[in-house]
Amino acid sequence: MISFRSILSLVAVVSVTACAGTNTVATNSVGQEVDKAAPITSDNVALSKSEGAGDVGATRTETSVTPSSMVEQPTTTTTSESELASIEYEVTKIPGSFSAVTAAVESFVAEKNLNGAGLIVVDRDRGVRYHNHWGEFSTDRISLIASTSKVISAGVLVHLHDQGLLDLEAPIGDVVDYAGRLSNITSSQLLSGSSGIPGLRADDPLYICMFLPTSSLQQCAIEGLSVAASDPRTVSPDTEFRYGGIQLQIAGAVAEIASGKSWAELIDEIYVEPCDLRSLGYTNPWIPLGAISGSYPDWDGDLSLLPPTDNPHIGGGAYVTTGDYGKLLSMHLNGGKCNGQEVLSPGGVDLMQRNRSGETYGSPVGYGLGWWTHEIVGYGGSTAQPSDQKNVIRLRDPGLYGSTAWIQPEDGFAVYLVVESTSNVGNQLAQKLYPLVEAAVSVIND
Repeated sequence: MISFRSILSLVAVVSVTACAGTNTVATNSVGQEVDKAAPITSDNVALSKSEGAGDVGATRTETSVTPSSMVEQPTTTTTSESELASIEYEVTKIPGSFSAVTAAVESFVAEKNLNGAGLIVVDRDRGVRYHNHWGEFSTDRISLIASTSKVISAGVLVHLHDQGLLDLEAPIGDVVDYAGRLSNITSSQLLSGSSGIPGLRADDPLYICMFLPTSSLQQCAIEGLSVAASDPRTVSPDTEFRYGGIQLQIAGAVAEIASGKSWAELIDEIYVEPCDLRSLGYTNPWIPLGAISGSYPDWDGDLSLLPPTDNPHIGGGAYVTTGDYGKLLSMHLNGGKCNGQEVLSPGGVDLMQRNRSGETYGSPVGYGLGWWTHEIVGYGGSTAQPSDQKNVIRLRDPGLYGSTAWIQPEDGFAVYLVVESTSNVGNQLAQKLYPLVEAAVSVIND
């Protein structure tokens, strides 16, 4: 069997020189086009263009960050309410009740010979409870988070649903005119791994476009839907759980058409501006960074090394700091609001956390819109098994490189953990931290 790594290695050689010329089907060739409006920016976020991208046939944008140490400070400043709220997420906070957490991470980093780790704990009512870093990590370190992107990505479509721009339960054929035989699939099915389209597999070359920064979301969705329509592995929607894969690229393309905006513009408008996220962005890192082995690539957060692209990897292409991910988790804890602005409706937050796969078609693997709704052992796909911790309602979004976000809504807190390693290593550390974090939060809240 041909390995996925071998396939991508071959594609890496060919795609950079050939893909721009061979992927000639533009969005408007099927009668639809994403409105490429001027990108929305904030003082700390800029959309950079690649000067060498002219041969691709479209302008590609990338959300980039100016490090705070390089920002020229004016002599007189006025701090807004949202900026004051953000400061809490950008400083270290190590209360004594978390001493066992601190010691556990420090010991684990040394034992596994990791380059470091980052951890933030946020509380619904009390804000940041804990924020700490080890080794090379700091408050301004930006990391690739792989599948821990999924909650963020699903939230984009839920926001559009809240705004009346997209009906999650309506056929995607109502939005895009290239879905063909799969027009009846819904956006909620795509986001919950329930569309019937094959999910992410390590040996599958058919949906390779999701890893190509030289493609576009629209082009990849067109190709993916066409292939899936004749793929014998495709089954009826809401019958079987399939994790990730091309489904998420299709969902991203649907979001672009429904909103008339690019994915980068949607991320800025929905998250960056209202939540004051200075680091969040999306890329397609797999081939340019050699990020295909399952281990963290040789990348230290230098955004200039990321490829500008119109085909960000929706299921696993986000990058962010610990503090900014903490803000996103606080938004989920507080009914979908950031700095008093509604990012998601309370109903949208609840919808994402429902066990859609279990409730809709009895899947033993619990999955909502971006969240694993049962505590899982292992990572990814239908191989994940529910744990025996039945009394804990813990929703998770783990990633290939060891990052994990988890939220315990009934307990009113959420956690983001990041290591730059593997999913197995990150999961081991998360398992150690669950009871320790719970105990520390309980002490503070009592």
